[in-house]
Amino acid sequence: MSSKLSQIVSDLHEQVLYLQELGVETLEAKIPQFAYSAAPEKKVVASPTIEKYIPKTPIIAAINPKPIEVSKPNITRQSLLENSRLSHLPTLGNRPKQIPNLEKNESSTEIREMPKVKTEPILKAETLIEMPTILAILPESNETLADIQADIGDCKRCSLYEDRKNIAHSKGSLTAKLMFIGEAPGADEDEQGEPFVGRAGQLLTKIIEGMGYDRKDVFIGNINRCRPPGNRQPLPAEVVQCKPFLLREISVVRPQVVVVMGNTACQNLLGTKIGISKIRGEFQDYYGVKVMPTFHPAYLLRDPHKKREVWEDMKKVRDYLAKTN
Repeated sequence: MSSKLSQIVSDLHEQVLYLQELGVETLEAKIPQFAYSAAPEKKVVASPTIEKYIPKTPIIAAINPKPIEVSKPNITRQSLLENSRLSHLPTLGNRPKQIPNLEKNESSTEIREMPKVKTEPILKAETLIEMPTILAILPESNETLADIQADIGDCKRCSLYEDRKNIAHSKGSLTAKLMFIGEAPGADEDEQGEPFVGRAGQLLTKIIEGMGYDRKDVFIGNINRCRPPGNRQPLPAEVVQCKPFLLREISVVRPQVVVVMGNTACQNLLGTKIGISKIRGEFQDYYGVKVMPTFHPAYLLRDPHKKREVWEDMKKVRDYLAKTN
């Protein structure tokens, strides 16, 4: 029980960090009186021979036919259950008599089959996370950024186009050794049609310059190119439509290091469910390219104490590039 509670607390902590990266400062939720869910019912079939081991007469009566009467409250097991917080859980008497099972019931010669249910593909949240690639290196590409942007066009592949002002295309040097990838545009990016031009973008520029580079010498983009309403997290269907264009750009630029900033960008690019706070600071691999997960600049604006951790991550990137070149 303690391990499950620790996992819940850890997951909640990750979600709070993630929401902070998105700019959510307050949360409101109505908590029901009972938030417990019923445990899965155990399919138990009583053995037909078990009754012979149950004494017909209570043991205490057999030892002492005239037991001493002790005054005690009139509390029954049923009353305790009805007055407890677990009263909403199913009791043994309420369990279904028919237990579908593919195997032969030990207490019966009848074979019961599971009902056949027609299933259809459903787009789940896991769609956001893709399986890690099995390729060792980036695929070759003869495209240009102009080709990719022309393919995107006046994109209406997902519902984000309804509220956007401009598509914020990736921007930077085609020979960049270093690439930065975020989640999606914000209000300033939506207005200007460029990635990372707001307050978070200004902080990113300082980080780049602190590493000894100029912003025009690196490549900057996002998983999604259109701003989600209210800066919310992109939906799985939105990511599926937009992410392939970014992967094509990576194949064109062919950087030596990609810095993924924030939880969403990290999980989408690397195909992992691990939270950013656990994976940051350690080089990962994507098609043979070194990937450094770190916090999003927008998160640093809300928690400046994390700037030191991000700077430690960037020093690893800087040192790796210096050693490689």
